[in-house]
Amino acid sequence: MGVIVAIDAGNSKTDVAVTGTDGTVFGRARGGGFRPHAVGVEQAVDTLQSAVAEAMSDAAAELGLPLDVRLFSACLANADFPVEEAELAGAIARRHRAAGDPAGHPPVRVANDTFALLRAGLSDEGEPAGVAVVCGAGINCSGLAPGGRVARFAAVGRISGDWGGGAHLAEEAVWWAARAADGRGEATALARELPAHFGLSTMPELIEALHLGRIERARRHELAPVLFAVAAAGDAVAGAIVARQADEVVALASAALDRLGLLEAAVPVVLGGGVLAARHPLLHERVVRGLAGRAPRAVPRVVTAPPVLGAALLALDHLGAPPAAYARLREHFA
Repeated sequence: MGVIVAIDAGNSKTDVAVTGTDGTVFGRARGGGFRPHAVGVEQAVDTLQSAVAEAMSDAAAELGLPLDVRLFSACLANADFPVEEAELAGAIARRHRAAGDPAGHPPVRVANDTFALLRAGLSDEGEPAGVAVVCGAGINCSGLAPGGRVARFAAVGRISGDWGGGAHLAEEAVWWAARAADGRGEATALARELPAHFGLSTMPELIEALHLGRIERARRHELAPVLFAVAAAGDAVAGAIVARQADEVVALASAALDRLGLLEAAVPVVLGGGVLAARHPLLHERVVRGLAGRAPRAVPRVVTAPPVLGAALLALDHLGAPPAAYARLREHFA
């Protein structure tokens, strides 16, 4: 049986699934974050390969025979421009020998990771249309209209107009807490709760620990849930940060819908990533209200299935799989 290698690689983790062309899952693995912009394409793909090799090994053991790979379907964070997608596809292809599918298409297909979430949240029947907003470590959005028209955003930080995501929210919380502690800003419980999360008593202690590396930079994202807890308790400063994040989600989704001519259409707005999938009431309810005002027929839909499902579904689309394959694959990830 031919197999598909589906990859979803985000800033904080990588998921790989090896599936049959009939939708049966034979192997899965998880690896670390995928950050080619920080470590370079070749090193990032080398890191990716450890999870790919593990999943392929499990699948080969399950099948009891060598794998006949028909397609690599990789949805990758930080693949923000077509030139980056092409470079990453080439790097993956060089590390594998994969048979092309019967139509002779390239064996490696790369897309931004937002398209994995989008595909996971769309129907397997009819012509796909809708938008997806990912808010995890970072934030991004993509959309698809009938006829294959695509909307996407560069999502490379402040220079591309981005605001939000877990890492950014943690930094905002620290910024406001620091100013509250030294008298420059409005009082907020963040000044007490953020240092307490790390067993510290004051913001000066936390600032020193962060600056000198006594708290690893990778742990800063832990402060985003603290922010949401403080906001839920009624803190005005924390609540304003959460409100700003909700408004950014709505701005991304409505801009994508507008560019695709779908503002008045009854299409899904797929919400995913760790921040949105948590369904924090203050954030989620403001997003729903905001979307109702901008795109009244849009249907917000939180997707908590692993986005690697979307990467595998995209591969089935490409290979023209039968309906039973989609049902079998979704059942596995349900």
